[in-house]
Amino acid sequence: MKRKTGRAFMASLIVLPVMALAEADDDTLIINEEIEIVTKAEAPAHLEGVVSEVISGWHFRSDETQALELDDFENPALVYTDQALDTWNAVEGSEGKSCASCHDDVETSMQGVRAVYPKWDEKAGEVQTLSMQINDCREANMGAEPYKYDSAPMAAMEALISLQSRGMPVDVAIDGPAAETWEQGKELYYTRTGQLELSCANCHEQNYGNMIRADHLSQGQINGFPTYRLKNAKLNTVHGRFKGCVRDTRAETYAAGSPEFVALELYVASRGNGLSVEAPAVRN
Repeated sequence: MKRKTGRAFMASLIVLPVMALAEADDDTLIINEEIEIVTKAEAPAHLEGVVSEVISGWHFRSDETQALELDDFENPALVYTDQALDTWNAVEGSEGKSCASCHDDVETSMQGVRAVYPKWDEKAGEVQTLSMQINDCREANMGAEPYKYDSAPMAAMEALISLQSRGMPVDVAIDGPAAETWEQGKELYYTRTGQLELSCANCHEQNYGNMIRADHLSQGQINGFPTYRLKNAKLNTVHGRFKGCVRDTRAETYAAGSPEFVALELYVASRGNGLSVEAPAVRN
């Protein structure tokens, strides 16, 4: 029998990481002792035959990490939403307006918004993410500079708006004019990329609940984004997380805000239909 070279042996270890079973727990998420978050739900119809239940990433984290979401005083993400609230009321741009000039109180005007994004925008003639809508408002209505797509100010503003929908069911539409973009996102989800030849589905559909090295794989649900990650001690956007995942496959990544990631966000968001908006969540 031929002996593998050192290089070939190391390559086999990379391509076939060690898996260990570690199922999702059955804990219940109730925030501030009053907002019950649906963290497990029957899978939407378009996932029939794929998975029977959709599960928030909260169930795949340690007890210590989970506890940070139970009380807003413990959730480090709320520091950023407080900062964004100041921005909401601050006048910027050539039009002398703030977000509040058009939308008044964020708690009222933004309730339910996060639950339906990404969504088809008839005026723009495309699917828009919440981040795209924020920048459209800044440029068209305020005469202000757009935020960089996955920047800290964008993550904070998106988290503030998402907070107003916390506890409401994710209900992303995938029919009508959004269907073509959704199909593009689905194709990306199942396409293997990079030197490791991995797709989103390989980890988050076929192996969720398993340990891959030190990481407990979840279903990759995005109902908790923007998410504060203990790993990098900041709010992370959906597209920022997509970039990290793609890089983990050792592939060239798409840019945040690219048509490819917009399509992928629509598809992945739809896989969480029925879960509660959990943002801003806390993860490892």
